[in-house]
Amino acid sequence: MSLGTGIVLFVIGAILAFAVNVQLEWVDLHMIGYILMVAGVVGIILGIVLLTRRRTSVSTSRTAVDPATGERVSRRESDIDEPRV
Repeated sequence: MSLGTGIVLFVIGAILAFAVNVQLEWVDLHMIGYILMVAGVVGIILGIVLLTRRRTSVSTSRTAVDPATGERVSRRESDIDEPRV
């Protein structure tokens, strides 16, 4: 569940819980609204957790010669990009 889906579920749940004033015998729209709001909050939290777990990295390797001493200077930066689960 993505972050956007969680927000949409929360908004639809809030509309059903607070804005709709229809009484049906076979279903309680207010309770469905609260359930959707809880599912939306869970989706938002999961989306944030998955976003923060994702690491991105770039690998750069540079080799240069120092003009003053004539020695080689190597610089390596490593960055890993993990796929989403």
